[in-house]
Order: sequence, then C-alpha cells, then structure tokens
Amino acid sequence: MNPTVSVIVPVYNVAQYLSQCLDSIVRQTYAQLEILLVDDGSTDGSGQLCDEWAASDSRVHVIHKANGGLSDARNAALDMMTGDLVLMVDGDDYIAEDCVQTLVDVKGRTGCDIAIGQWRVFDDKDDNSAIAQAPNGRDNRITVFSRDEAVKRVFYQDTLNNSACSRLFRADLFREIRFPVGMLYEDMAVIYPLLMQVRNVAFTTHIVYHYRQHESSITGHFTKQRTDVLDILEQLEGRVARENPQFLPAIQSRLLSASFNILLLCPDEEQYKPVVDRCWRNICRLRRVCIFDRNVRLKNRLGIIASWAGKELFLRSFRGKMLKKY
Repeated sequence: MNPTVSVIVPVYNVAQYLSQCLDSIVRQTYAQLEILLVDDGSTDGSGQLCDEWAASDSRVHVIHKANGGLSDARNAALDMMTGDLVLMVDGDDYIAEDCVQTLVDVKGRTGCDIAIGQWRVFDDKDDNSAIAQAPNGRDNRITVFSRDEAVKRVFYQDTLNNSACSRLFRADLFREIRFPVGMLYEDMAVIYPLLMQVRNVAFTTHIVYHYRQHESSITGHFTKQRTDVLDILEQLEGRVARENPQFLPAIQSRLLSASFNILLLCPDEEQYKPVVDRCWRNICRLRRVCIFDRNVRLKNRLGIIASWAGKELFLRSFRGKMLKKY
C-alpha cells in the first residue's frame, strides 16, 4: 500500500499566488495525499480560497487560526497530520507535477529517512526566469549521504541546504520537534535535530520545487529580527561543541557566512552598531579557524582575507554590494 503523504501549506496573504500553488499540489501524479492548508489569519481572501479548494477536493483540509507566523502555522499542521511522510510547500511557491512521486521513489530506492529534491529559484515578475537551478534539472541522479555527511553538507552550504521545503520527511521525525515561533530562519533551527535522528539522506538533481524570489526578499528592509540567524547558530555552536564536536567546523563555517551576510546587509545607522559589532566579533573569532578549512566556501575565505584590512575599510568596500537572502 502506498504511504500517505501529508502536504503542509502555510497560507498568509498569498491570494495572488495560492491557486498556482494548490493546483500544482492537487494535480500531483502521486494521489495518496493529505493536504493541510493553514490559513494563518489572512486578510486578503486567502482563507476563503482555501475553503473553496477544500470543497472541490476531499483530500484538502483547512485550519483557520489567528496570525502566529510561519512556524506557528506549520506547527498547527504538524499537530494534526496523519500521514506517513510529510512535505512542506510555502503558499507562494509551487511544485513540479511529479514532485511527490519522485521523492517517494527516491525514498523507496534508497531507504533514506529524508528525500531531497533540487529546486529552482525564479523571479517573482518572471516565472520563466531561473535565478538558480541545477544544471541538469530534468535528470534524476541520486546521491545518498550518511547522517554525518549530510550535516556537514548542510552547514558548509555544499549541495544541501537547511530549507524545510523540497524534501520528504518521515513524519515521525517531527514527533518531538516543532518550529520556533516568532523567529526568522526557523528552518535553520530545526534541521540539526532532524538530521540527528536519521541514518541517511538522499538527494536527487531532479527539480521538484519552484521557489518564488520576491524583490523584497533581496532588498527588503533590514530589521534586528534578521539577527535571529546569529542567535540560532551561536546556540548551535555551543551545543555541538558539547555533544558532537566533529560537526563544529561546519557550524562555525555557517556562522561565519551568516555574520558576513548580516554585516553587509546592516544599514549604516547608529541603532544597528551593536549588530555590526556582534558580526565583526564573530568574524574575528572564526576567521583563523575557517581560513584553513578547505570545506569553507571560497567567497567566505576571500571575505576573511579582506577582513584583515580592518572593519572600516571592509565595510566601505563591500557594504550593500552583496545582498542575498540567507
């Protein structure tokens, strides 16, 4: 008997994109689905659209709740899901028609605990654009990683990333895990404890997920909440140092990368000086370790070299020129 796949879709004010998202889910070539739409207090008619989809397809179930953010919406669905496997799709993205079948097949062929597919990033204004994608995205080349190798790949930002989307999880991996409510970078907070429960992870180059890159996510207004990523990684650094020091270099590499990113996104305003100082302290602390680690991304090692010129010169040279969503 085919396993039931619970597809979790958080929905908040995405009415203009929601039909494309849900159409891509209900038309999956794999039919054994439980589709959980979580209307997170939408005010643009998204909640009504969810109800209309539920009325037209018995596999669709809607949860209406007060606004609590992405993590809270996902957690509400995790509490209610009954599937054997779980896939997460954001309400403004969409998936390939063979997404679920591809990932179920990868899991069946490899016996992995998490099956990960490639994703395509496209510009919000042009669905035919491809900001980033696999060079051979229609292939189905599969690579199996051990737990330890998967952890290192995620935090070294090599092939695998920390996103909860574009991957099929064993549902029981979430038995004790929920996303942190009220934080940005919520996926970063859960990927390590999820991976610590698995034996292996499989990755296919086949594109299964289409991620919409909004202009605001590239040049959006900087807020101090962006430093949540530093909180998560600094806490994880301490945890790993105590529990699994073999992963410490990878975690430190990711913290270095996040510190560079936040530093260069941070506006040149007095209110953000503590954020700048925090990032710079991390860079100075980690650069002597990371510069000799060949697994650290080349651009971060180049950033380390540039950082030895000093904070002021580094900021004058690079601030605002390396905008990227992390």
